Amino acid sequence: MDFKTLKSFQKIVEHGNFARAAEELAYSPSTVTTQIQKLESDLGVLLFEHGKKIALTEAGRLFYEQSIPILQNMEQLQKTLGDLVSGEAGQVRVGVSEPTASHQFPGLIRRFTDMYPNIRISVEIAGTSVLTDKILKGELDFGLGSFPDSAAQLHFEPLFTEEFLLLVPQDHALARAESESVTLGQLRESRLLITAQSCPYRRKLETALREEGSFPPDTMEIGSMSALKHYVAEGLGAALVPRMVLDPLPEGTIALPMEGSGINMTCGLICRPADLPLKRAGKNFYDFVLHEFTR
Repeated sequence: MDFKTLKSFQKIVEHGNFARAAEELAYSPSTVTTQIQKLESDLGVLLFEHGKKIALTEAGRLFYEQSIPILQNMEQLQKTLGDLVSGEAGQVRVGVSEPTASHQFPGLIRRFTDMYPNIRISVEIAGTSVLTDKILKGELDFGLGSFPDSAAQLHFEPLFTEEFLLLVPQDHALARAESESVTLGQLRESRLLITAQSCPYRRKLETALREEGSFPPDTMEIGSMSALKHYVAEGLGAALVPRMVLDPLPEGTIALPMEGSGINMTCGLICRPADLPLKRAGKNFYDFVLHEFTR
């Protein structure tokens, strides 16, 4: 018993006529007759009464009733498999670093799933080093983060530059220069709130400060980039924070521009090289993210 034969049987019952069923399915009448004969032979029962009028036997009525959900499930499965091949369905595992994961990615996923309701997206939020390790192991399809340390083994597609501002309490010594850019050297006398040791941005910031001879003697480690602004609002120090997380600006704080662009961070898409291509659903999502950030 196959899908086509089952569909022919149901069409004969619906139309009460072999010829009309064959016409709708674009088969010859002899093809439909052969299908039903084989089906009856496989089942070991007669499905139709043999006479001038098409009528179901008792076994035929039972088979018809039970075959309806079977055919519906087979048709749905056929569609799902077709969607999987075309990239209209499937599972995509993506990794995203903060603050993009909390501020830009939720709306982007909503827009994508509106277009592709049968593609399931799972999001892992972690630093770039963790994401790149999982991409290399095949545990994630692709990621969105900063330039990876293992760049030689991965493809990096730059998307945007994350601008960082210096967030200070209103009573901070630098707050009076609100309209002026702050240099790295001016951070020397401030307590600087910094992210975790594994954070790529912290490593970049520390390198830039050392090159300027301005590494602050007083630092406090805060594990989350998105949480930095709340610690500044409590007067615990100053912090270099992505512009996107400062809307709204925490009460009692001032955001100051930094001189130059050396502390800004380039972010982009991270995936395995071309000889390990994404599956169709993953490629659809990758292309969508690329389009959304570069349009």
